[in-house]
Amino acid sequence: MDSEPRSSETSPRRSAGDVAGHIDHTLLRAEATREQVLRVCEEAKGHGFGAVCLNGRWVSPAADRLQGTSVQVVAVASFPLGADTTAAKVAQTKDLIHAGADEIDMVADLAAIIEGDDRYLLRQLQAVLETCRSMKPAVLLKVIIESAALTTDQKIFACRACEQVGVDFIKTSTGLHPAGGATIEDVRLIRATAPRCKVKASGGIRTAQQALAMLEAGAERIGTSSGVQIMQELSEQVQP
Repeated sequence: MDSEPRSSETSPRRSAGDVAGHIDHTLLRAEATREQVLRVCEEAKGHGFGAVCLNGRWVSPAADRLQGTSVQVVAVASFPLGADTTAAKVAQTKDLIHAGADEIDMVADLAAIIEGDDRYLLRQLQAVLETCRSMKPAVLLKVIIESAALTTDQKIFACRACEQVGVDFIKTSTGLHPAGGATIEDVRLIRATAPRCKVKASGGIRTAQQALAMLEAGAERIGTSSGVQIMQELSEQVQP
């Protein structure tokens, strides 16, 4: 369950355009169609979202549709379980980048986190990061730790591994785990534990109030399939 966000009265005043730039407009349903994917791309362009976040199947058509715009294409890797081998994650990452992905959101190996297997986790994160860094230009790597499914100690372990390797972002959740999605407390914990990594809050963020609260807590990106509704809410809030 998402923690209760602060009221919008205590959140910093942000313009709709500023919030839009932090949104990764997301469509990760397995049954999503080409028409729906392209609609998400058009919504991202129209609202000025920072990125679209898609399954690998749709990276190439999305990259074609968004060519020449400022909207980035984010592809998920080892999604949603994170249990693929390192070789498989590296191969998938290469494939996604060659298809047109500007950023990779990869699910971490949760067993390694839960067992405290830093050797396995660090080697895997490093291998995928090196793949992203080897590209011209370099591709951002966000690592999904599925924070709602972890204890505090496990979250800290995962965040420290991500920071040690030097990944760009730590992402809270896939949005598909039964344990839940992003919470304000987890965003703050990630920021405090891995200050050199940015934070992407994702999972269960459906309202403007939630999005503003996550940004206030320190998130740099908001992963949500409710971006259009959030923008509508923000626009209504500034109406006289």
